[in-house]
Amino acid sequence: MFRGLALIVVAALAMGCATGGEKRPTIEQRTTQGPTGDDFWKATMTAQNRREPNFEERRHWEADLDDRVGRYLREHPEAASDLNVSAFRFLHQVSVGMDREQVRILLGQPTVVSTKPDEMEKAARRYWPMIKDRATEAWAYPFGWTIFFSGSKVVDIVQYIPAS
Repeated sequence: MFRGLALIVVAALAMGCATGGEKRPTIEQRTTQGPTGDDFWKATMTAQNRREPNFEERRHWEADLDDRVGRYLREHPEAASDLNVSAFRFLHQVSVGMDREQVRILLGQPTVVSTKPDEMEKAARRYWPMIKDRATEAWAYPFGWTIFFSGSKVVDIVQYIPAS
């Protein structure tokens, strides 16, 4: 369901610029299944380079990601039996229950890290009442994604992109 959402956001941004700035709707969601590393990488590359990655770039990305995922699973054999292993290994999708290292492998370093409740509340927006008792840290990523942690585990995921 969320696969390709980041690409849609990038396409909408590009279309807004191309059509004279027509207003795009606000995206606001709370989910247990966040962005995929593949789509996130593709959207980031498209936004940075103003073109989609070519075959060779994609092949190198996939090989590198598969290597990092495999290395993680070898170093953390207990993760191989976790319910999230298929989301991590095959879908490359951030999901509730994953640990910090898995998120970093899939999405890279966050742009902002916060442990301050007022900053986390701003990122969570209307979902804060449902998140505040569990979240101890929030990681912000491009395309409006915020990943909330309790200790080392993902407990919530939200995305917010205001209308323009």
